[in-house]
Amino acid sequence: MNIWPPFLAAGIRVREISPDYRYARVELRLGLLNRNYVGVHFGGSLFAMADPFLMLLYIKNMGPDYIVWDRAGRIEFLKPGRGTVVAEFRISDEDLARARRETESGRPWLVDHEVEIRAPEGELVARVQRTVYFRRKPSGSG
Repeated sequence: MNIWPPFLAAGIRVREISPDYRYARVELRLGLLNRNYVGVHFGGSLFAMADPFLMLLYIKNMGPDYIVWDRAGRIEFLKPGRGTVVAEFRISDEDLARARRETESGRPWLVDHEVEIRAPEGELVARVQRTVYFRRKPSGSG
């Protein structure tokens, strides 16, 4: 994923994805190409670093019988981002069980997750809310 053009251009680096796809860690270094007019992280880059990961983790864990999409996103900027910032993504057994339970009937279901973007010292830079869409595929549609 590190060579995917939108991430490469923005300076976003995937540092870890766990073998079970339940956890991912992403970093964004401040550089000449991703700073804004006042010299801190460009908000679009901060938002982009939170874009596909929850969807990816869920897709890998839900399996081929489910449709999973990013449905919506929202960001709240709390402090200027300087240096390298980090976002971590986690899904639990409980998250997966709930997604399966809520989609048993074949009806779509939406869930919100909050992701924190933090500075190296642990300061909270931004909060991102991601809405993930789930639907169980009809039987036989593979």
